[in-house]
Amino acid sequence: MKITVYNDWDHLPKAESEGEEEVVLAWDGEYRKGDIIEFSGITPGEFYVVKADACIDPALVLIKEETVLFTVPFYEKKTSYNPLAFFGNRHIVTIRRARDYKINSYKNLALNPFDQHEVSGVYPHASANVETRGEAVFAARNAIDGCIATLSHGEWPYESWGINRQDDAEITIDFGRKVDIEKIVLYTRADFPHDNYWVEGTFTFSDGTSEVVKMDKKIQEPHVFDIRRPGIDKLKLGNLIKSDDPSPFPALTQIEVYGRETGRD
Repeated sequence: MKITVYNDWDHLPKAESEGEEEVVLAWDGEYRKGDIIEFSGITPGEFYVVKADACIDPALVLIKEETVLFTVPFYEKKTSYNPLAFFGNRHIVTIRRARDYKINSYKNLALNPFDQHEVSGVYPHASANVETRGEAVFAARNAIDGCIATLSHGEWPYESWGINRQDDAEITIDFGRKVDIEKIVLYTRADFPHDNYWVEGTFTFSDGTSEVVKMDKKIQEPHVFDIRRPGIDKLKLGNLIKSDDPSPFPALTQIEVYGRETGRD
């Protein structure tokens, strides 16, 4: 495997490192707009633990491509990340093959701080039919990045999935493989009185089943639902019904989906 940092306009390596089971790239220099972090030599269909920056949590991901390109965010695109991420003149990027104990454990199957808005082939992945004004701080990927600060909105750590007042808003979590779900947790944004909140929503699963859930509390704490579905590769949250509060701005800070890999004990 190999990690390479280069700029998209000239493709000249700024830093690179190689390894068999694990690659650690520690380098001195500054990121510039247009920089790419390339992870290559990947075996498609296997699990990896990827850490794109010292300020971003490691992500356990299933990768289905031989090469993954991570575009270093700048300006508006960076507002949903810790402002210290990709900053300064010393950096570390790592990737390693995931150990069996990590893969087989009971875990948040939706968690992926490495998720990118437009890149497929790395799972879990979040997407939606609407994101407020197309802004990074309201992108679907924010709902699976692990950040659960609900009491405000906008830049990190208050990034969320925003629905642009759209009544038919839906968010989809694609796991990229079959998983056994045991519990779903929703952190709805609670920046009151700016925010509204949902009183009801519907989970639709890839097996064709669905489940209506009630969220009839105006709270900052999570909504926890004991929902069991085996062999699911995607779920969708939609049919979201707002409360009668006057604000038009409900939003989702985080979705957590707990369970295990299908067929693994």
